[in-house]
Amino acid sequence: MGIIIGLTGGIASGKSTVANMIREYGIPIVDADLIAREVVQIGRPAYKEIVETFGESVLLEDGSIDRVTLGSIVFNNEEQRKRLNEIVHPAVRKEMMDQKEQFLQAGANAVVLDIPLLFESKLTYMVEKTIVVFVDSSTQLKRLMERNQFSVEEAEARINSQMPLIKKKELADQVIDNNGTIDKTKKQLEHILTIWNLI
Repeated sequence: MGIIIGLTGGIASGKSTVANMIREYGIPIVDADLIAREVVQIGRPAYKEIVETFGESVLLEDGSIDRVTLGSIVFNNEEQRKRLNEIVHPAVRKEMMDQKEQFLQAGANAVVLDIPLLFESKLTYMVEKTIVVFVDSSTQLKRLMERNQFSVEEAEARINSQMPLIKKKELADQVIDNNGTIDKTKKQLEHILTIWNLI
């Protein structure tokens, strides 16, 4: 049986960069964000439920979900965010479990579940080990503003909607400090994969 690893971090912490490094070692990744996009595609059960709940104002002209509009509704409203999560999360979890099983049956000695809200959504039961990609708060804010062209307020609202990275760091089995160079990040990942006998 392969080991199931939960990879998490915060918005703009560099988790995707680390996920790509893990792929280079031939370790399969099940990406929660990607699956979250797939389960809300036109015609899927979660899509129908979102339209019923939030109305057609959250749709683009082609009928697909306008993530920006939906995002602006739920980011500023705890109740609405909860409703959206109750629709999307079960569908995402089921698909993640299915993909994980396929990789294990194909003989993978490890599968990484890339879950941004691993701790917030209490999904640690799905994994055996956890890695948190950490950056300090000023770096996180700066990177997010640069990446998404956000104002300070917009960036802070998104960061504050997640558990602080400093808290995630305390909950993790292993931490990758991504404040430095790509090379330093890679060396930390190598060390973790070595001690877990994966490379």
